[in-house]
Amino acid sequence: MSAADVKKNAQDRMTKSLETLRGDLAKVRTGRAHTGILDHVTVDYYGSPTAISQVANLTLVDARTIGVQPFEKKMAGAIEKAIRDADLGLNPAAQGDMIRVPTPPLTEERRKEMVKLAKGEAEDAKVAVRNIRRDANEGLKKLVKDKAISEDDERRGTDEVQKLTDKFIADIDKMVGEKEKEILTV
Repeated sequence: MSAADVKKNAQDRMTKSLETLRGDLAKVRTGRAHTGILDHVTVDYYGSPTAISQVANLTLVDARTIGVQPFEKKMAGAIEKAIRDADLGLNPAAQGDMIRVPTPPLTEERRKEMVKLAKGEAEDAKVAVRNIRRDANEGLKKLVKDKAISEDDERRGTDEVQKLTDKFIADIDKMVGEKEKEILTV
């Protein structure tokens, strides 16, 4: 293993942390409906928990309503119950074969809670990036101890890892700033 390998590994892991944050932020509700809200809802499908997208077709009926069309008619009740039990503040209503899920407008207080939630997710991502930096720096120190690289190479590698960390932290801040603006837009 070389200093370049340590840096590449750190960059890959930081990229994964950023992607995880992007997914987590997609779950945070904004003022308008989007099918991503229901991504982590699971339905009891013949005894096994299954993602709602695997048992129903999700569409946007309008800006504030999600349409859920079950593939099997008898799953409608289970899907409706799963959405209600998911603690998303949504109240689905069956309408023939389709389940309509209206998203209520967010109150100012709820918007602030959502911003706080988004910032909490961002802080978790920053901690993950910093932990990756620490692991990379320890890897570089181990390479010096094993005499695989010189102390100058270690110093250079540490500086590069720090620049990488700064870049990813700035990306996280930018991503959360955009999400905050999106949440607070009425």
